[in-house]
Amino acid sequence: MICPLLGAIMNVCVRIVRNGQKCLSGISKRTLYVSSAHLRPLGVPFVIEQTGRGERTYDIYSRLLKERIVCLMAPVDDFVSGLLVAQLLFLQSESKKKPVHMYINTPGGSVTAGLAVYDTMQLVQCPIATWCVGQASSMGSLLLCAGAPGMRNALPNSRIMLHQPLGGAQGQASDIVIQANEIKKMKDKLNQLYVHHTGQSLDIIEKALDRDNFMDPYEAKNFGLIDQVLDHKIGTPMPSGAEKTDD
Repeated sequence: MICPLLGAIMNVCVRIVRNGQKCLSGISKRTLYVSSAHLRPLGVPFVIEQTGRGERTYDIYSRLLKERIVCLMAPVDDFVSGLLVAQLLFLQSESKKKPVHMYINTPGGSVTAGLAVYDTMQLVQCPIATWCVGQASSMGSLLLCAGAPGMRNALPNSRIMLHQPLGGAQGQASDIVIQANEIKKMKDKLNQLYVHHTGQSLDIIEKALDRDNFMDPYEAKNFGLIDQVLDHKIGTPMPSGAEKTDD
């Protein structure tokens, strides 16, 4: 009885894999944000637009990219970092003057992956407006405050969290010392970046990052992490991300 049952299970698995391959082969590879169905979150809506050549379908993230809007809505890892870097470089090639709007809702993640995004934000010439929706924790808080001066924003019910980098080491004593020194160097580097973007002294930054430090948007504004809190009650206009600026 076991062998026939195992064979039936294997046949089902083969059919699932083949069907998945057929679905992937039919997806356009020209989308910058995502290029394969298994990389796209389930339930992502599509937008259908009428053009002179008929209908054109975009997933919602690709449509937002046309408006120079990028989204960091996941933990920061190498894959997410690669997507953001690619999008920023693409938008830089489209226009060096039109702003890019980056919406952030992330618990943080890899320091090295986050610094890749940070360095790209500083590299491109187009101004980058950052928007905290939900949370900008850990590395997300650095990316939030790394936006262009005067263009760092948060929604009223979002939260920002700072802390020192986390890490661990195992192996021989010499290897552990090497890893500990590297974590210390990374901590010092991050402290200097926060000093640069907030205007706070190094002593204040070191104390603020010593343990998990949660802030509401108004506290983050007073600390220098953001420039303004967007409150819909007072009719603050939300940007479309499609400002008309000459190249």
